[in-house]
Amino acid sequence: MCAIRCIEEALPGMPQHLAVVMDGNGRWAKRRGLPRSAGHEAGVSAAKRLVEYSRRRGIRYLTIFAFSSENMGRPPSEVAFLLNLIPKALNQYCDELLRHDIRVHCVGDRSILSPETQRRVDEVLQETRSGQAMDLVVAFGYGGRWDIVAAARRLMAEAKRGLLEPDALDEALFTARLQLAGLPDPDLLVRTGGERRISNFLLWHIAYAELYFSDVLWPDFDEARLDEALHWYTRRTRRFGLLPDGDHA
Repeated sequence: MCAIRCIEEALPGMPQHLAVVMDGNGRWAKRRGLPRSAGHEAGVSAAKRLVEYSRRRGIRYLTIFAFSSENMGRPPSEVAFLLNLIPKALNQYCDELLRHDIRVHCVGDRSILSPETQRRVDEVLQETRSGQAMDLVVAFGYGGRWDIVAAARRLMAEAKRGLLEPDALDEALFTARLQLAGLPDPDLLVRTGGERRISNFLLWHIAYAELYFSDVLWPDFDEARLDEALHWYTRRTRRFGLLPDGDHA
């Protein structure tokens, strides 16, 4: 058994905000001779494990990349399956989210969902709004560039109405117009599936995040693998562009 599993529940130096790119569902299914839909269903189970374990580890904010704006270009049958699967999972696990005091946020373009599905998602957001143990952010129909452009459009509209002077625009004001407004930036970004890229995820927010890439396909990313990523993070020195303490020569 992985020795890292022996880490105590309250791991020192834990990231406050963990972001995860859940990659590898399709390849996981293909290796088993299964349809891609089976891989996505296994991915939902893995996401449920991630939420439960992250909460036990004391992570306050968890953002998962469930469906990107670029994923809309996949085969229509797969897109339709995913557009139903992820909101369905939120509804299915709503009682557990409430029991564990978890608040759910959804970021991204929800116009890609049917009116009925949007209503179901809104119900989960409303029911969990009082959760205080963890904030779970589900990025659905989301893209980092889309987020930045949408924020710029909102600011331009405010300026056009005379509500904003251009000289007043700074990083804090811009951040307040982004989809994760009010939440801290991620400290650690984990990507599974062996790829070493960001894939247009939280481009503004991960400027100083630590990046951890795992070769494990998402459905196989279990508690031991997450502990490996968290343990790796605790050994990082985050300087935010500054020099290490005592190194001013």
